[in-house]
Amino acid sequence: MLPYQYVEEPTAAPVTAYAGLFPYLDLACVLGVLQAVDKQVKVCGAQGWRDRQHVLALVLLNLAGGECIEDIRLLEADAGLCRMVREAEKWGLSRAERRALQRRFRKGRERAFPSPTRLYEWLDEFHDSTQAQHRVEGQAFIPAKNAHLRGLEAVNAALVAGVQRHAPASEATLDIDATLQETHKQQALYCYQGYRAYQPVNVYWAQTGLLVHSEFRDGNVPAGHDVLRILKESLEVLSGEIEQVRVRMDSAG
Repeated sequence: MLPYQYVEEPTAAPVTAYAGLFPYLDLACVLGVLQAVDKQVKVCGAQGWRDRQHVLALVLLNLAGGECIEDIRLLEADAGLCRMVREAEKWGLSRAERRALQRRFRKGRERAFPSPTRLYEWLDEFHDSTQAQHRVEGQAFIPAKNAHLRGLEAVNAALVAGVQRHAPASEATLDIDATLQETHKQQALYCYQGYRAYQPVNVYWAQTGLLVHSEFRDGNVPAGHDVLRILKESLEVLSGEIEQVRVRMDSAG
């Protein structure tokens, strides 16, 4: 129906539609994120996928606009992206460690990204189900962080430190704000607007655009609840080269 014709040319070249993700792959390597994940998270054992591969998959999935874990199949279907990811995940590894990476898969490795099932299992390790017994009905509650979740915070701190090494700054203006995220999950609690939601608190470094700290919360937790602790934990992420810190908050602060 269109005024032109096309001929399909068979080729084995791994062309990709996700070239915009490659700079982020470079950043993950150069800023030391992959090494920090291996050192801090420690969810994976001696066999199968490594922690750096899970983090890389989830970060790229978010950057590509994925709406759920199942969308990782779309990234896996892109041969060019898969080739680049396989190369990037080896960053910082010695020759012996690269060989060991291949031996981690007893039946061989076919995928570039972990499967959706494996990603769900990995993410579940950051949830401590025993914290539910400490809830009190009608009161705001923030579960204690387990070792894996604290490890992820350390990875983000390493990312911030990596940026500071390459582009030192002496001033930090911290924007602290809670954002309502509406949800239809039955286990979610009602927020002050009257609908089910979660209300994560994020701390942004205005001069760099970096996310310094983040805490996922139930929808019924007030934005100002325990905010002084959030500020103190954010200050711990900043390097000693920061000479002046300013804080911006709305009435919740």
